[in-house]
Amino acid sequence: MLTTLALAPGFFSNVGRGIGAILLYAVIGLLLMLLGFWAIDLTTPGKLNRLVRDGMPNAVIVTSAGIVSMAFIVVTAIWGASGALAEGLLASLIFGLVGIIAQVAGVRVLEWITGIRIGAVLADPERRPEAWVVAAAHIALGLVVAVAII
Repeated sequence: MLTTLALAPGFFSNVGRGIGAILLYAVIGLLLMLLGFWAIDLTTPGKLNRLVRDGMPNAVIVTSAGIVSMAFIVVTAIWGASGALAEGLLASLIFGLVGIIAQVAGVRVLEWITGIRIGAVLADPERRPEAWVVAAAHIALGLVVAVAII
């Protein structure tokens, strides 16, 4: 017996539009995460990218937290766009840039207030408690910005 699969009209165009949206948001998210990493690297003593490549645990912890917090911001901006692609992409970009600025400034202020010498912490081959404090600050600021988007 032969069964025919019935698809709603416009199914494939909706799927194509969805795939396009996924790819566009992925590009925006990746660009924001790279820009966020660059901003953190630029404002941090030493070369963060080299420290991460060399497997310095504190650099990896702080960088990972920065990337996760940026993802919170991008995901919330996408969710808040209510399916409108152009508005969602623009909101993700704007909120992502604001999030990067808030993170970098906030974390640097925290390091200054607490007296954390982040350059020394990131270059240390042993895990240091200060790295967790800075990582927590990244995640907390990312959550604050993400909730502000809602």
